[in-house]
Amino acid sequence: MSGQDNKGTAVITGASAGIGAVYADRLAGQGYDLVLVARRADRLEELAEKLRYAYKRKVSVIAADLADDNDVRRVEQAIAADDSVTLLVNNAGIGGQQVVATADADEAERMIKVNVIALTRLTRAVLPGLLARNRGAIVNIASVLAYETSFGGIYSGTKAYVVNFTEGLHREVAGTNVKVQAVLPGATRTDFWELAGSDIDNLPKEIIMSADDMVDAALVGLARGEAVTVPALADAAKLDAFLGARQAFYGSLHADKPAARYAA
Repeated sequence: MSGQDNKGTAVITGASAGIGAVYADRLAGQGYDLVLVARRADRLEELAEKLRYAYKRKVSVIAADLADDNDVRRVEQAIAADDSVTLLVNNAGIGGQQVVATADADEAERMIKVNVIALTRLTRAVLPGLLARNRGAIVNIASVLAYETSFGGIYSGTKAYVVNFTEGLHREVAGTNVKVQAVLPGATRTDFWELAGSDIDNLPKEIIMSADDMVDAALVGLARGEAVTVPALADAAKLDAFLGARQAFYGSLHADKPAARYAA
């Protein structure tokens, strides 16, 4: 065991590489035991062994495809039954620049299952336990593309769901000691881009962040209790202004009759 107090168990999806693997390293270093979830069992076991050796933490793995209904339910059951879980990082995701008219319908469904359905079900699996123990956090990895559709409406649509879902959940747990955070990375150097069929090196180098820097910033935001963390955003007032403007806009959307501009 490390000299740090055990903080409970962190469940990390998409943990075999990239952002998920960095979260695993950082959280083990902070004193968490880990449950690592991903499709690639060999890479999970390799990472788990490395973390056990480096941090002397308990690290278990669940090889699962979160686009598979049976696998999602298997992960749900495992983490819902584990009273040591204090943190869930919903990091697993599928990307792609599919245009709706030409997208492969099965691939679109697979993206929605991983980015939306699995994230929702796993959150639902751990939330009652966190609330009962009045302790813990849920971190949902979204994307800045939740606010921009240039990468394809399917992908950005799934990430917009993650943001709205997480903001709603943040309100739901208000007044408890359970934290909820949406993380909105920009371009981050991982194998996510290659798997999505894109080349990150086509982007300007000055907008590409390392996975290490992204996760470190996100963890600072979590410690500060941020509901929404955008690691690349230099001026936090811009986020406040955006969220405030959105709320004011919402307030103008209700009336007992249609607006005069819709009069026949």
